[in-house]
Amino acid sequence: MLHGQNLPWRIALRQASKSTSRVAASRASSPFLPAQCTASFARYPRRYPSPPAALLSRNFTTSISRHKERTPKTPPEAQEEDKEESEEEQTKKPKVQEEAEGVETKVKAPEPIPKASDARGSSSGEGASGPGGDGSGKKRKQSERSLVKPSIPEVYPQVMAIPIGKRPLFPGFYKAITIRNKEVGQAIADMVKRGQPYIGAFLLKDDDADKDVIDDPNEVYDVGTFCQVTSAFPVGPDDNFAMTCVLYPHRRIKMTGLKPPTADKPQETPAEGGSVVENTLGEAAVKDTEGDQSKGDVVASFEESSPEALKAPHYYEATSFLKDRKVSIANVENLVEESFDMKNNKVIPALVSEIVNTFKAVALLNPLFRDHISTFSVQTTMNVGEDPVKLADFAAAVAQADSHELQEALEEMNVEQRLSKALIVLKKELMNAELQSKIVKDVENKIHKKQREYWLMEQMKGIKRELGIESDGKDRLIEKFNEKASKLAMPEAVKKVFDEEMSKLSHLEPAASEFNVTRNYLDWLTQLPWGQRSAENFGIRHAREVLDEDHYGLKDVKDRILEFIAVGKLRGTVEGKILCLVGPPGVGKTSIGKSVARALNRQYYRFSVGGLSDVAEIKGHRRTYVGALPGRIIQALKKCQTENPLILIDEVDKIGRGHNGDPSSALLELLDPEQNNSFLDHYLDVPVDLSKVLFVCTANMTDTIPRPLLDRMEMIELSGYVADEKIAIAERYLAPQAKDVNGLKDADVILEKEAIVELINKYCRESGVRNLKKQIEKVYRKSALKIVTDLGEEAFPESEALTDEGKAAQKESDKDETDVKETSENIENETAEKPRVALKVPESVHVSIGKGNLKDYVGPPVFTSDRLYEVTPPGVAMGLAWTSMGGAALYVESVVEKALTAASSPGLERTGSLKNVMKESTIVAYSFAKGLLAREFPKNKFFEHARIHLHCPEGAVPKDGPSAGITMATSLLGLALDTQVKEGVAMTGELTVTGKVLRIGGLREKTVAARRAGSKTIIFPADNMSDWLELPENIKEGIEGRPVSWFSEVFALVFPDLDKDAANKLWEKELKTKKNERKKKEYKKKEEDEEESGDDDD
Repeated sequence: MLHGQNLPWRIALRQASKSTSRVAASRASSPFLPAQCTASFARYPRRYPSPPAALLSRNFTTSISRHKERTPKTPPEAQEEDKEESEEEQTKKPKVQEEAEGVETKVKAPEPIPKASDARGSSSGEGASGPGGDGSGKKRKQSERSLVKPSIPEVYPQVMAIPIGKRPLFPGFYKAITIRNKEVGQAIADMVKRGQPYIGAFLLKDDDADKDVIDDPNEVYDVGTFCQVTSAFPVGPDDNFAMTCVLYPHRRIKMTGLKPPTADKPQETPAEGGSVVENTLGEAAVKDTEGDQSKGDVVASFEESSPEALKAPHYYEATSFLKDRKVSIANVENLVEESFDMKNNKVIPALVSEIVNTFKAVALLNPLFRDHISTFSVQTTMNVGEDPVKLADFAAAVAQADSHELQEALEEMNVEQRLSKALIVLKKELMNAELQSKIVKDVENKIHKKQREYWLMEQMKGIKRELGIESDGKDRLIEKFNEKASKLAMPEAVKKVFDEEMSKLSHLEPAASEFNVTRNYLDWLTQLPWGQRSAENFGIRHAREVLDEDHYGLKDVKDRILEFIAVGKLRGTVEGKILCLVGPPGVGKTSIGKSVARALNRQYYRFSVGGLSDVAEIKGHRRTYVGALPGRIIQALKKCQTENPLILIDEVDKIGRGHNGDPSSALLELLDPEQNNSFLDHYLDVPVDLSKVLFVCTANMTDTIPRPLLDRMEMIELSGYVADEKIAIAERYLAPQAKDVNGLKDADVILEKEAIVELINKYCRESGVRNLKKQIEKVYRKSALKIVTDLGEEAFPESEALTDEGKAAQKESDKDETDVKETSENIENETAEKPRVALKVPESVHVSIGKGNLKDYVGPPVFTSDRLYEVTPPGVAMGLAWTSMGGAALYVESVVEKALTAASSPGLERTGSLKNVMKESTIVAYSFAKGLLAREFPKNKFFEHARIHLHCPEGAVPKDGPSAGITMATSLLGLALDTQVKEGVAMTGELTVTGKVLRIGGLREKTVAARRAGSKTIIFPADNMSDWLELPENIKEGIEGRPVSWFSEVFALVFPDLDKDAANKLWEKELKTKKNERKKKEYKKKEEDEEESGDDDD
């Protein structure tokens, strides 16, 4: 209801029509939210209690409304006089200014639907100065000037519907919401200006939805609350509209129909005198001039029965001005709780009592709940047991629960059921509070326990110090570091850093984080072997015995180590050297490092850099990082405890490079004899002398090693083993080791020499002996299986193999039914330190593995012949190649793709997975072969008409390198001359276009491959003669080496019996006949061209 209801009804009704017209005009002219909507709430005293200050913020707060009676203030007589005069003036002269005056005088307190809208404008601040305002109000009686207490309309059949997210609203408890839809915000502001601040709040079914209008009734629950907007004010900039509204729910309502937001339509300003209020209330005002004003209900607009009204949707009078706006209008009906009898129903008092007790329990655990309960108890004047409805709503409003559970409590009209659902929600809140309290207590107990232990330890340390029993932990640590340092010969630079760190440690508290960093640094600094060296053995005989005992062959490596020892014997000391052993896999590069360390009596440390991509592994981490450690070199010195160990850096050719730096560049300082006497680790940050360390590196090839790093190392190449060496290695080392490993050490199981030779020739042709070792172990494994199978389980009983501990562990394991994927809880009783002992093979067993029965143990042979061609056809030549696995025979095949005719065009096709360098070698060889044939055999026109296909077998293996040049040229010339290459000849050498044969590498490996392939003669460049002379005699045995400088020498060796006249006329007959046909075709074509030219002249 409006202020000014003490005016005569007829005047108020007239003014209502004009006010409605003005409000509609104001809405049409101002699309934005009026600023007066916030100012209007401060003009009049509140009829209802104002919301708490927290509700004006954007944070959510829930509290019960305070129903406290308060006598409304009576305005001064001057204001009443101003109102009367203003009303008379406004009825005669309506102005646009009245809208602003009406806005400023709206009430902020909850208001019912007004019966006379114009009464708001009569209380503007300008009324006192209006004409006739001096004395007319004084003549009114006091009863006419008294204000009527406003009331909430009991019936409000149509409201603007607002969707609410996550939690429903419960009657009697405030909630602040934010409106971001400008249309909805303007509609709320207009409703407040009209004194009709009532909306319906309905909970969205989707908790993640965020919207301000309801497009479909299925989006929300149909039961909501009838709310009054007690405060509304915009927040944020104009371009990002937001409006905060504080809602006070009054009662439960149910949606019976929904009018979704209308489409965009231009808003039309109603004509003068045609307002909604006049149309709907005119007749009722005439009839009911003296009606009772206390009812406060508005006559609905759907009572009219005009044809136009029947066609269009009917709107309630209070919401009719929203019909063209994009807002949701809902038809609602009030919901009333089912009646209950507190005296006869014993369940309700019990539920009320349980809810109260639960509130008390939660309040003890949750301070926020305690505040809610305090507010509720202060604002509620009656006993909680007298109003179970309000208690149930309060419990559901303050508890944290799922939205559907709270909605069920809101929809329940049976008070007993509502109390039950509210109790369930409250019990869940209690469980959460208890769990939270338990977690807090556990954390506090742990903290208190640690603090208590800390104080007790400090007291105990103080008591011990007073009694002189034990010194402080820090003092003992300092004493230990000083004791260690006194035994070490630290350089001056290191000693200075040590003293500085010790001084820092003495001033740090043990609880400080820097204390542990400094302690770890001093620990590393005092664990390094400063000035400590092992006594080396420089005995030449001892070293040779140790090296021969562990390895067969490897003469170059053994000679280099003996030279190193001889120098040390004469000087008394040796400087560290950097050796790099390069060779195929399985030749003993890694294992020889340990033998060298044993021969020199040095400590041994090995680490692999294969795939290493972090510089910190070499140089260490900075001390500023958590968990920082020194590099692997410093770790090696700490482990070996000597300054002169042997450090083996394995797989140096496979070192990686990542985003953490280039480790190969970090090795430059480490492996440089001129720099490693002051190696600087990032962690220690003091110079470390590594000049006494003997570094041994291993690699399979030198192509991937960076050149600066390769230049700092002394290269020792290890070629593959020949058959004689493999036989010796198998008999001396591999067979005894494999026999022992497979439990046949004392058994009469013999692997004959002929079987070993068969293994080498038919199964293991690689340069190393690793695969040979695997095959020999396979032979002995098969032998062990055959022995056990033939003799049976009775000859090897399990009872004799198990020890007493093993039997007990097996008994416990039989009882365990746990899955093998899971560790048993009784695993300690199911294990033993030595559960089994070896069983002896009976002496009556005799097993001999020879060439005849070798297939039964290792299967059929892998290589069926020693060479690819027993007799090479014309166009095929055998070359030699070097690979990371050693040397290999490389055949080059050439064939003619098409029949040789005078009309055929020449060409060259290359296959066999050839890389760039080898492709260039084919072009060079092809060009040289054509030139040689034209020069030496001018009548042989083979290359002028032949389309040739050159192929290198084993196309899956990539091939590269220039050393196959003379082999390709020999293959092409053999095809052109239709002559076979001399049997048993293998060749290697790079060829130039002039016929010069250039130096190649890997002659030793290639010679081994040639011998393995059965070659009798090997052709190599004359520049490699020094390499040939250095080859051991056992490798050169049976092979004739022929050095060459020009290809003419190669030609004489591979085609010794060539008939030059026959070769010169070889293809003359085939090409001559075809040549006559070719001339006829050319003559005929010439004639045709002449005829065409004659036609053109005509």
